[in-house]
Amino acid sequence: MRKLITEADPDVVEEWKWRGTPVWSHEGIICTGESYKNVVKLTFAKGASLKDPARLFNASLDGNASRAIDIHEGEEVDASAFKALVRQAVVLNSSRKSKPSKKANS
Repeated sequence: MRKLITEADPDVVEEWKWRGTPVWSHEGIICTGESYKNVVKLTFAKGASLKDPARLFNASLDGNASRAIDIHEGEEVDASAFKALVRQAVVLNSSRKSKPSKKANS
């Protein structure tokens, strides 16, 4: 998954935060990765705002902002659909950065 994220956005920054959680960012958080006993979870910080025609999001669907992809051992993820989500997240982060904040206008 790390390779797919880098292929989708060569300018992505990967950092380790919050007790060893990988966080991929580009002008804001794209997604985080967590590993559990039975699943690897990739949580997109602004996933609720992304179009997901391939229906990769299968966890954390009730939140107002984030959405997650739970990957169980042996499962394959549609690489092109996943990269499309990463690219959308980058575009969304970039578009929100370019707008002046309401606080700046006060």
